[in-house]
Amino acid sequence: MNLPPFDLLLIFDYLGTMAFAISGTLTAAHKRLDIFGAIVIGFVTAIGGGTVRDILMGDLPVAWIQSNNYFFIILAGILITILFKKVVMKLRGTLFLFDTIGIGVFTVIGLEKALDLGINAPIAVVMGVSSAVVGGVIRDTLTNEVPLIFHKEIYATACITGAIVFLILYYMHVPEIICESITVVTIIGIRLWAVRYNITMPQISLTDKKGQ
Repeated sequence: MNLPPFDLLLIFDYLGTMAFAISGTLTAAHKRLDIFGAIVIGFVTAIGGGTVRDILMGDLPVAWIQSNNYFFIILAGILITILFKKVVMKLRGTLFLFDTIGIGVFTVIGLEKALDLGINAPIAVVMGVSSAVVGGVIRDTLTNEVPLIFHKEIYATACITGAIVFLILYYMHVPEIICESITVVTIIGIRLWAVRYNITMPQISLTDKKGQ
């Protein structure tokens, strides 16, 4: 794989892709799926968001098909998880950080791609958030879990907030690298802050506090 020497966003993209592949494989292991199931869940977690985004925008072939790098990165993440599961489990804090970096980077990539294709700002935000969260939705759906973004955790909300920050800076003609950096830092900061202080979204309930 040949990484451009100063393309920090692409490097984070690769790290996030691997983190998502590992996340999917760990979920498959938790559900006691076989190796084939683990490979499928690992792949769909890593590429699901970008695939759906590109199909919806008509940007074909989808990004991961155009580069072998993504295939080998995902495969490496899956194999590392299968072969060194105990070690990977001990590094879950690090993986959480990579996952958080991943949703920040994927939000920016999806948003920029949509804007470059002439898509209006509100829909571009949807495309950015889709890039970040749809892979996880597919993973959770296939493993019979309620998708994380529908829980009370601050997850998609962080991506939406970051995307809005990006648009504000973008329309103020702030240089691209600064827009990208501030957006990623915003999303990472909100996610880490929410987890650190257990900040959650309010839940909707059809019963009162007494369960009546």
